[in-house]
Amino acid sequence: MTTTINVELGERAYPIVLGQGLLGGGFDLAATLRGGDCLIVSNDVVAPLYLDALGACLGGKDISSIELVDGEAHKNMAAVESILDKLVASGANRDTTVLALGGGVVGDIAGFAAACYMRGVDFIQVPTTLLAQVDSSVGGKTGVNHPKGKNLVGAFHQPRLVLIDTDTLQTLPERELKAGLAEVIKHGAIADAEFFAWLEENIDALLARDAHCLVHAIQRSCEIKAAVVAEDEREGGRRAILNFGHTFGHAIEHCRGYGEWLHGEAVAAGMVMAARMSRIATADQDRMQDLLRRAGLPVTPPPVGAERMRAAMGMDKKVIAKQLRLVLLERLGHAVTTSDYDESRLADVLQAADG
Repeated sequence: MTTTINVELGERAYPIVLGQGLLGGGFDLAATLRGGDCLIVSNDVVAPLYLDALGACLGGKDISSIELVDGEAHKNMAAVESILDKLVASGANRDTTVLALGGGVVGDIAGFAAACYMRGVDFIQVPTTLLAQVDSSVGGKTGVNHPKGKNLVGAFHQPRLVLIDTDTLQTLPERELKAGLAEVIKHGAIADAEFFAWLEENIDALLARDAHCLVHAIQRSCEIKAAVVAEDEREGGRRAILNFGHTFGHAIEHCRGYGEWLHGEAVAAGMVMAARMSRIATADQDRMQDLLRRAGLPVTPPPVGAERMRAAMGMDKKVIAKQLRLVLLERLGHAVTTSDYDESRLADVLQAADG
């Protein structure tokens, strides 16, 4: 059984197809490609597991592939250049499709390369991690990190399709599964209090990889993100709420060193910090912290130093006219982006980074 969620963006609209057993020939992906050539971009961890299975969905197509080195530390322009070199060497034309097979890092790099090659070729996301399935594969944000900050170089380039085979989660390392749950919890916190309560009731089942619960969590997360993206494709307003916890989280990743903390781990600690900045009841702050802790995620930042972390936050993409804006909660299930916050309160929250 498959579920389809549409991301409504006019001529750039596309489906998210979600289900079990979609790889290995369970879904006719070839029928969605506009040309005969495709390049599968994966990494040295995922490719041995699923490259052949994805190829089985592409019968009749001329398939080439490239394997990147796994990890956030390798999300850079050198990786993009390696994909572009592969496309040029293979004589790829504008009807070529780039397919991203892997987690968020692979998706971001492959999507950016697809956006750049010949000013844009088709791009399909095949996310294999929970975090990528519920967040980074949807919405068209692509890019790489810069030594001065996370995701500072990139482009909006919407995929033609997102194909989510939930069976891939059975080979996902436990730490990666927990990191993905941070983004699931985020969606409930910013847009759906009932979903947040459902997560409180079912977090143990999700950690145990209960198939029914995972499908529901992924579907609801994709529905929330698709609705927000359809309203604000290029993050001119409402879409910024999807970055709840990310301003703090990206600073943690930058200060700690990419790859030391997984993205979801940094976002988890960042969400607790953002909740402490929000005008919500202490009981709701505690609910968020408790749920993240039950998910096996960190709820305090590493000791990177308050001043260093504040400086890193200054490179956040939500800064306008040198004014830092934060995504905060008005209540569980409703987030806003604002520059109206107490600087002294921010200083107090950042003290947690002093250890």
